[in-house]
Amino acid sequence: MIRTIVSVALSLALVVLAGCAAPVAEGINDPYEAQNRRVHDFNKRVDSRLLRPAATGYGTTVPKPVRNGVGNFAGNLATPGYFVNDVLQGNVHDAGSNFLRFLVNSTFGIGGLLDVASEMGIPERRADFGETLHRWGAREGAYIELPFLGPSTTRDTAGTVVDLFTNPLSYVVQAPESIMVPAARGLSGIGTRYEFRDLVDSVLYDSADSYAQARLLYLDNRRFTLGGPSPSTDTTSAEDDPYADPFGFDPFAN
Repeated sequence: MIRTIVSVALSLALVVLAGCAAPVAEGINDPYEAQNRRVHDFNKRVDSRLLRPAATGYGTTVPKPVRNGVGNFAGNLATPGYFVNDVLQGNVHDAGSNFLRFLVNSTFGIGGLLDVASEMGIPERRADFGETLHRWGAREGAYIELPFLGPSTTRDTAGTVVDLFTNPLSYVVQAPESIMVPAARGLSGIGTRYEFRDLVDSVLYDSADSYAQARLLYLDNRRFTLGGPSPSTDTTSAEDDPYADPFGFDPFAN
């Protein structure tokens, strides 16, 4: 039933959306700012009371090699989803790279615990359905902050929902092994929150307006990823911005 719904949704999207990438948006479109700020305050409370303490405990008690292994494992599990989005975007090069990366790390990397592929010169090439929608012609839409997940846009929110069903592993791996997928992603997210704790804490707790700062960082990073202009002259690079997902969780991924 789920596969049917997803297939229909994809078919409708292909019919409705244009056949070329939409222009990357400029400026800040935030018509729901009042509601977004309430969600942002909720997310800050979740972080201060749950995620930050959990990340501190995880990062200070679990050795870094183990944390790296968990992150590698979670990243490997996400790779088939990247591959599907590469195919939907018609990106043959990245699809081939991600397929080979998953094959190498799943075999020689002990199920993905070791990132052998990167050592062989096969880098991770992330892709998500929000990006796919952009390639198909969907516009960015309004800025939205989601409970628990943090900054997003109308287009990326739709992409997040579809990404829940695009990873082939979710249909192949059965219970109880299937619990490893969300568990690994959760631990990886907590590990990311710990690794970038100084920057995330600075944005959330040291900024004069943490909502505006988080919004700017997200849009900067996302538009940079899609190859468009930033909404500001901020020099934060995409690689240095973990706040694209403030709590480190990747529905699409990390």
